[in-house]
Amino acid sequence: MTGQDLRQARQQKLWTQEFAAKRPGMSQAYLSLLERNHRVVPGKLASRLLKALELSPTALPLPPEKLASTTNPARFPECLGALGYPGFSYLKGRSNRNPADFLFDALMQADLDTRVAEALPWLAFKYTDMDWNWLVKNAKLNDLQNRLGFVVTLACQVAERLVLKDKVAVLANCEALLERSRLAREDHFCHESLSEAEKRWLRERRPAEAQRWNLLTDLSSEQLTYDD
Repeated sequence: MTGQDLRQARQQKLWTQEFAAKRPGMSQAYLSLLERNHRVVPGKLASRLLKALELSPTALPLPPEKLASTTNPARFPECLGALGYPGFSYLKGRSNRNPADFLFDALMQADLDTRVAEALPWLAFKYTDMDWNWLVKNAKLNDLQNRLGFVVTLACQVAERLVLKDKVAVLANCEALLERSRLAREDHFCHESLSEAEKRWLRERRPAEAQRWNLLTDLSSEQLTYDD
């Protein structure tokens, strides 16, 4: 969350600094320092500003590097509901997670609930404004580029089906970046507990996208029914 994010959101609402500062409970002088990037937005204040200025959760701060998941997998449905995923809309609450950070955490998992795994391409489809440079860098650091590439490919196919050209352009660019570092070794899509029989079956019948990204999964974009 940068000072430019705050200033643009405030100005789009035609709010003065004084009026905008009152909503999250801060002084006008402190908001001015934040907007000019003279202060870094603290984590707790970022969530309040997100709600007050109705910013996208993609504006929430990201750590420079991640080497491990920081989310309890039991909370994944709740996090997806807060981010607006229709499949978990009954758990909808206020989001305090950057979608890029959450997507990284999910891709790190050895095993995911099938409903959560199916939601991951939606994150890429919905939040094309996320920090892709951060996500690609951290995916490479953790050898997750094939899993991320698969997610982006499915999201891009959904966007193409809906003729959403702006989304297609962003996702296709990210897909191309990941293609350059595609790993040759076989991996699974967050389902490490596959039996040998299941692995053999998937090698023979997996979709072309899964084969391209060297993943053992039967998930395809035809199974995804998102809308814009």
